[in-house]
Amino acid sequence: MMTERARILIVDDTPENIEFIARTLADFYEVQFATSGTMALALASHDPPSLILLDVVMPGMDGYQVLEELRKLSQCRDIPVIFITGHDDMENETRGLEAGAVDFISKPANPAVVKARVKTHLTLQAQSDQLRSLVFIDSLTGLANRRRFDECLALEWWHCQRYGWPLTLLFIDIDHFKLYNDHYGHVAGDACLAKVAAAIGGQFGRSHDLVARYGGEEFVCLLPECDMVKVRDKAHQLCDAVAELKIPHQTSLTAPVVTISIGLATMIPGQDANDPEALTSLADQNLYLAKSQGRNRLCDGLSR
Repeated sequence: MMTERARILIVDDTPENIEFIARTLADFYEVQFATSGTMALALASHDPPSLILLDVVMPGMDGYQVLEELRKLSQCRDIPVIFITGHDDMENETRGLEAGAVDFISKPANPAVVKARVKTHLTLQAQSDQLRSLVFIDSLTGLANRRRFDECLALEWWHCQRYGWPLTLLFIDIDHFKLYNDHYGHVAGDACLAKVAAAIGGQFGRSHDLVARYGGEEFVCLLPECDMVKVRDKAHQLCDAVAELKIPHQTSLTAPVVTISIGLATMIPGQDANDPEALTSLADQNLYLAKSQGRNRLCDGLSR
């Protein structure tokens, strides 16, 4: 649920307005501010706030344009945005709601109204996040599930295509997992999956990296804007982290403990391919090569 120190981003080109709202909220929330749309987008994309109070009329990029850009960023698209505006006519309110704003506060803002609206929408967002977690989280491993991965892949593909950034995908498979299940039983198999998932997920710290259970004993890692040398190093670290769990696997044809194989693929969307399925296909091909070459290894031979 909502935390008392949620972070609020106030966006207004008038310092007096920022100071007024900051004084109203500072006792209850952490407060950030931006004096332009460009500054707001930079702050929100780097470290997404809990809620944004956004002035409609600003020089350069106005509030509607800022909201449109926010909704294009996967890490920002679910942040509740409340417009603060001197226009209280139905036409402007309808335009803002259609653009994705959750509410309006009219200028001059009443402190009690500001506090009440912010508290309401933070509570609603916390409830929405709880419901989303039930839909997008794999119950066994606690990682994101296939549905969440498919959604994020489409968003990150579009985002990287727009800015010309590389997008990297790791396909990960637990080696000889069927043999493990047959020998140790499905209860032990589930415990093994949970331990491997924790070892893989623990290797990633960036907020926009995604680690998901793809299905069965397969996992995926979606990594935007990655340096390839670091990605390869990270993939080798994943192999080591799982092997270091030292989960016995007496029937493995590869090693006496549980190991993983990884297929790595990197593309710049729009240059290398126009469809995210090309990235998943290439990662899958490289995973197949890793298995055919002996497993317990990384293969990225077809990456470009």
